[in-house]
Amino acid sequence: MYLSRIQINPARRGARKLLGSPQAMHAAVLASFPQSDEERGRVLWRVDRDGPRTWVYVVSAPAPDFAHVVEQAGWPTTQSTWAVRSYEPLLERLAAGQEWAFRLTANPTHTREGKRYAHVTVAQQLDWLLTRTAGWGFDVRGRDDARDLVVHDRRVDRFPRSGRTVTIAKATFDGVLTVVDPDALRAAMTHGVGPAKGYGCGLLTLAASA
Repeated sequence: MYLSRIQINPARRGARKLLGSPQAMHAAVLASFPQSDEERGRVLWRVDRDGPRTWVYVVSAPAPDFAHVVEQAGWPTTQSTWAVRSYEPLLERLAAGQEWAFRLTANPTHTREGKRYAHVTVAQQLDWLLTRTAGWGFDVRGRDDARDLVVHDRRVDRFPRSGRTVTIAKATFDGVLTVVDPDALRAAMTHGVGPAKGYGCGLLTLAASA
């Protein structure tokens, strides 16, 4: 498995096209792999906006080649703006009891009468996350049972697909988690969580906790 990231230049026309359409970004990410769909397997991606910088993170089984994305939407003369690294060392390190900072952009939804509806309030979105963390192998309640968790960058993406408008409500969660089941957490990190994985949702990443 590989964890990759590429810095996007929002001032470029190609970047604005990708950032404005999850479908266009999805196509650009998949074009980074020469393998067939079956050989490539699930590819997860997420757009992060951290201050003035915009990054696309990608988790995949094969290693990607971002040359075309750099040419279209990045800085073609600056090689340090993208990197591809093996994910295995981090995945193998996971152990019960560890604490990690995490980020997840998700599409919090619920099903009613066979139809899927988005959760639209912060409280609903937080509850959506908290009722699912056990199945994903972690907990976000600290030693004093205080939740170190915030939800931000809440937005609704709309784009045309096959003659209809697709609507995806997104929310980004930042917090600190405690590993409970390392195998379940590895599965969540490599296969994604929740719906709309093809459109920038479901990628859970970890970082050292301060």
